[in-house]
Amino acid sequence: MKNKTRVDETTLTVVWHGLQRICREMRYLVERTGQNYLISQMHDLSVGIWDNQARTLAIPTGLPAQFVGGKLSVRYIQEEFGEKIYPGDVFLVNDPYHGHCNHVPDWAFYKPIFFRDELLFFTMARAHQEDTGAAYPGAYFHNPYDIHSEGILIPPTKVFERGQECEAIYKLILNNVRFPEGVRVDNYAQLGALNVCENRLRELLEKYGRDVILACVDEMIRRTEIAVRESIRRIPDGTYYGESATDDDGVKLGVPVWVRCEITVKEDEMVIDFSKSDPQQKGFINATYFTTYCYAIAGAILFCDPALADYHNEGTMNPITVIAPEGSVVNARYPAPTGGAPVNVGGNMLEALVMAFSLALPERAAACWGRRYGHYVFGNNPRTGQLYVMAGYEVEGGGGAVRGYDGWNGVATLATLGELNRGNIEEIEIRYPWRMLCQEMRPDSGGPGKWRGAPGLRWGGLNEGGEAGFHTGAGQGETTFAPGALGGWSTFPNRGWMVRDGREIPIHCHRLYQVQPGDVVWKEAGGGAGVGNPVERDPQKVWEDVVINQLVSLEAAREIYKVVIDPETLTIDEEKTRLLRGSG
Repeated sequence: MKNKTRVDETTLTVVWHGLQRICREMRYLVERTGQNYLISQMHDLSVGIWDNQARTLAIPTGLPAQFVGGKLSVRYIQEEFGEKIYPGDVFLVNDPYHGHCNHVPDWAFYKPIFFRDELLFFTMARAHQEDTGAAYPGAYFHNPYDIHSEGILIPPTKVFERGQECEAIYKLILNNVRFPEGVRVDNYAQLGALNVCENRLRELLEKYGRDVILACVDEMIRRTEIAVRESIRRIPDGTYYGESATDDDGVKLGVPVWVRCEITVKEDEMVIDFSKSDPQQKGFINATYFTTYCYAIAGAILFCDPALADYHNEGTMNPITVIAPEGSVVNARYPAPTGGAPVNVGGNMLEALVMAFSLALPERAAACWGRRYGHYVFGNNPRTGQLYVMAGYEVEGGGGAVRGYDGWNGVATLATLGELNRGNIEEIEIRYPWRMLCQEMRPDSGGPGKWRGAPGLRWGGLNEGGEAGFHTGAGQGETTFAPGALGGWSTFPNRGWMVRDGREIPIHCHRLYQVQPGDVVWKEAGGGAGVGNPVERDPQKVWEDVVINQLVSLEAAREIYKVVIDPETLTIDEEKTRLLRGSG
């Protein structure tokens, strides 16, 4: 029966903001109590709240690939367990094919929330685990046989029932990872966040009553849907195309894999269709529908009314249909591996979407961000005598420009929409047997444009430990590039090498290397792409980039931006600039 309770504006606002605040408190708890570097330093985690109809209520903070499609998992749990969902239950899931997840390292804990014996909500805390028992330590290994090579697969499984830990099951799970005690700490941090959400929601329910809270939920969704439909109406009816390629699938090296999307807008509804994408691959880059749905909705949100900010919910998703044919790289069939989905194909989905939306809304055109260029290192730490796994995301591209603004400096890749942080260098050196030699912005690495992409980074690390594995699955962008917009340049290539005994050894994406004691690894990331013709860039901004910011060289200013700066006086030669730009 439809809830006919009416709510006043003040109560609606308090409840709406209250749900956002609960999610932020959950996230802070996991960040501050989790122990692994990916969680505590890089913030590779997400939280959210859904109702008993699996409608999305609050997803204000986190990585789009982790939580936007959380409702698919809630539905799966409800279908699998039916009436056997009890107060105090907690479900753990990380299986992309059975329960919906992005890739195996992202473990999600879901908790049903009851009020006076009625199931009203579900909450979730998802985080990237330090290890999942895969063929190699860590994550993003580029050459698995199938998804079972990527770690223990957990369909929705009760790890707590009626408030009691299912010790035998949880012990079995932890026995299949390389760092059981560390994973336990992180999992308990996630469980603590679920308890916080449960307590805070019950406080709201006690204060305002069940009917008022549920009426607020309905009104939140209704208003958001109206706002999103209005955003869609501002896009001219038509079909808009975007595409993006990753370097390869990790098996057929050097063969690009393409994601292609068509966005069709008709009045206040939108269809995002990935049917022209490449077939699923043998390698690790495949995505399931969960990942594709997450990125499709996230891409659409980027071009909705910015005033909606963090307040997207089920109403955002109602006018949008996402099509991804089974057996394609954007909706792979079991048992295709999916370990690289967030970095590779997932990031390519967003790039294709940004390209298409920029054609639809040139007044809001955006360029793509620098391609991710991460790595994982695993070996023995001589300080502790224990195995270590170091996730390296310190060398990332900068943000792409948007019409009217240069790209943000220092953000992570488009796939994370800036949510994934770089860790603290001192923290890295404390945890791992590596010394950081360099982390700096690279001149001439931001995509030129009327609005310039942010620069990429240069990173150098010295191995002070023993022999270690160094694999580069968490990266791309050596042979394929992310596009600019409105005549802006694309991203520049990523490049890496290792120095051993004075000689350089090239490092490429989607490979496994052995690093020896004393080896130095160098990586250079391309920056974000540009928007608009670089010759139209304000000469004063070019001068600032050369003289003050030191992000553009004198040569690039002259050859690309057509701005002549005297190398002695460091002033703009206006006459030569006019001639070079063809206006004199």
